[in-house]
Amino acid sequence: MNSAANVSPSERWSAASSSDRLRKRYASERRFRLLGLLAVAASAIFLAFLLVTMAWKGIGGFTQTEARLTIDFPRSDLILDPATLRGPDAQQAVVGADLESAIVGAATAAFGAQAEDMFGAAAVRALGDALIEDPTMVERRADVWLPVSGAVATAASGSGAPDAEQLVGRLQSDGALRRGFNVGFLTASDGTDPSAVGIWGALKGSMLTILVTMLLAFPVGVLAAVYLEEFAARNRWSDAIEVSINNLAAVPSIIFGLLGLAVFLNFMHLPRSAPLVGGLTLALMTMPVIVIAARNAIKSVPPSIRDAALGVGASRMQVVFHHVLPLALPGILTGTIIGMARALGETAPLLMIGMRAFIATPPGGITDPATVLPVQIFLWSDEVDRAFVEKTSAAIIVLLLFMLLMNGLAIYLRNRFERKW
Repeated sequence: MNSAANVSPSERWSAASSSDRLRKRYASERRFRLLGLLAVAASAIFLAFLLVTMAWKGIGGFTQTEARLTIDFPRSDLILDPATLRGPDAQQAVVGADLESAIVGAATAAFGAQAEDMFGAAAVRALGDALIEDPTMVERRADVWLPVSGAVATAASGSGAPDAEQLVGRLQSDGALRRGFNVGFLTASDGTDPSAVGIWGALKGSMLTILVTMLLAFPVGVLAAVYLEEFAARNRWSDAIEVSINNLAAVPSIIFGLLGLAVFLNFMHLPRSAPLVGGLTLALMTMPVIVIAARNAIKSVPPSIRDAALGVGASRMQVVFHHVLPLALPGILTGTIIGMARALGETAPLLMIGMRAFIATPPGGITDPATVLPVQIFLWSDEVDRAFVEKTSAAIIVLLLFMLLMNGLAIYLRNRFERKW
């Protein structure tokens, strides 16, 4: 004991046991860094796998298989006046004409009875647009490229029925089959024919729903955070409110769907399956997240800012809204980004309020029937027709791009208003 106590500090640090401890500590740090790098690499690999898989499966949803069809319009049963197709009622005249019969007749005449189901609703729409673009087609025999039905498109990818594969082989040998960009997928709405469906109706519904959510949740959540943090007295009531807000942020989303169903539909009798009801429901779900993030951002503002503003004669209201709130705005926007991203991808609460209806036309306002992208993806994934697989993956890509666009805009606004002190 005495000999150990008489050893100088420099000798103790240079001892073999001390060197062993240092080596073990440095080795532990290296292992920790290595584990961190492995975790980051694993996350990057999984993310890349997800993106590559979605792109590989979904890129076909943005394209369509088209077949060349020769239609002898003068010999068909169509009664269309070229002058009418040039007027303001051209779209109505095309809708009233029996274009489907003309397509089916020309297809069976060219390829036999097996081509009766070769074209679907997308071909009718494409032929109508072609006639409006070139009204002189009704006076002659013309070749038009029309999108094929889902069964033929699936056969063209090598996994269809034998009859459809024979038809595809004949079309390919005649050079009458091609792959092109599907504009209708970005401009059309839901439908029963996979060759004619689109995501514009669901995308517009998502935009309107998120707009309602943002207009309600952001100002109410920020003002609630400002009051609780800057003006509310510290008592049992404010403590109860704080605990309730923290608990609401962890409540499952389907509970908010049940709340929206009970309050907005059954009690207030608002229109079912409308962006207004969807936005109100998602606002209830998002508001606690915004309140918590806003309170933390307000707390992060140094007290010296408040003291300096009060020292030069500013009122309590001026201190909060002229100094504290602008400095806390970047953190508030960060919480809003998280809340809006969660709301954009939610499906369960919207299913509870009826936003899973079949909507064939885009909504014109926040009270019109609508659906949203997550619900549309859910419905397409449950379809039996294999042609909806590509459409589902393509819709997922659109949803991811929409979320990235919204988050990018929010990040830009956060950086724009960020201040340093």
